[in-house]
Amino acid sequence: MGLRRHRHDGHGEVPAGLLPRRLISMHAAEGAARPLLFTGIATQDVAAPFRAQDALELTILMPCLNEAKTVAACVEAALGFLERAGIRGEVVVADNGSTDGSRELARSAGARVIAVPDRGYGAALKGGIEAARGAYVIMGDADCSYDFSNLDAFVEQLRGGARLVMGNRFRGGIAEGAMPLLHRYLGNPVLSFIGRLFFRTDIGDFHCGIRGFHQESVAALGLVSNGMEFASEMVAKAALAGISIAEVPTTLKPDGRGRPPHLRTWRDGWRHLKFLLLFCPRWLFLYPGVMLVLAGVVGMGVLQRPWSSDAHDLRIHTMLYMAGAMVLGVQLVQLAVLTKWLGVLSGIVPQPPWLRRAQPALSLEAGLLLGAGLFAIGLIWSVGLVQQWGRSGFGPLAPTEGMRAAIPAVTLMIIGMQAVAGTLFAGAIELAWRTGRQKRHA
Repeated sequence: MGLRRHRHDGHGEVPAGLLPRRLISMHAAEGAARPLLFTGIATQDVAAPFRAQDALELTILMPCLNEAKTVAACVEAALGFLERAGIRGEVVVADNGSTDGSRELARSAGARVIAVPDRGYGAALKGGIEAARGAYVIMGDADCSYDFSNLDAFVEQLRGGARLVMGNRFRGGIAEGAMPLLHRYLGNPVLSFIGRLFFRTDIGDFHCGIRGFHQESVAALGLVSNGMEFASEMVAKAALAGISIAEVPTTLKPDGRGRPPHLRTWRDGWRHLKFLLLFCPRWLFLYPGVMLVLAGVVGMGVLQRPWSSDAHDLRIHTMLYMAGAMVLGVQLVQLAVLTKWLGVLSGIVPQPPWLRRAQPALSLEAGLLLGAGLFAIGLIWSVGLVQQWGRSGFGPLAPTEGMRAAIPAVTLMIIGMQAVAGTLFAGAIELAWRTGRQKRHA
């Protein structure tokens, strides 16, 4: 059953069969003396069109997969909050394929139930967000671990202008047994720290399951994850998009399902970490790559100074490692740019301003010219070394002296070819993306 706030104006009565039972008795007992705040609408019975004047302020959204023991209690708590706060709202349960009667229990308790066939926590929430009729959405698990009767702080922040409001379980209180010790003292703190570092936000509990947001703001982020990493994607994209994020204390209680949770510690922890790393390639590729390139360039420069005869062997081996650092560093920087470009093309991340400004310099032609230029410099340098050897009659080579010049020359040739190959690969990616988009729009 859907839930909408409705003011009784004397122009008609709401059929009793469409009202939640606890509201029927309350309304009848008071003789309709005060406004009727909610009317339950069973979507299978009434196909009422949604009109702008009927717009709701708040949707309380619960993903659900076999939550028969707890979903009704959660729905009733959420309805109670809407009634107490006098908010025009609804409760939506996004069912992800329950087989234990959860849908019927949720509907009987007064929720509007939608079926989401694609499996996964993120898939259920995406379906629920798309179906939400409220300007604001507050989402939370349907397992009685969060208190849906006390959402005032979320609503206050949303009304105050925050586009995303995160709960913080560490500030609000975690009941004994509500969170495994490994999650409480290692998993959540570490992943939250990485999230703050990568995305320059001060959110203290990156993976709190209860949060509120403006429906249109989150819908515009283009969230794509179907699994548990959906929680990380929402915060990461919101931070990258620059929307205002607030945080309020919330409590966490042991869930009441009486069965193991859907969350798997190591599998889902790794999926969150992997997502954060891939979503922020500057920490995975760019910064390590830049450090390696700088170390290689500085090392090469220092080692080009005049050598003492007793240090030749040590310096030539060190120079070889500096060359390796430069090659690896350039590869990592190139991967950072390609990963960011893939994310932009696929819609996973918004296009950053620097990438938009740098696009002319990152064109296919510019990349090919840069790579070809570096390769040409290394090749000319190598030809010069051969000519120098020829002027000496192609006699015996001094290995250390020869390698001192040959290593930088070969390094430039390798980096040049890397740049050419990476540029062509980026061009192939963009071509495939544009072709696929044209076919989809055809």
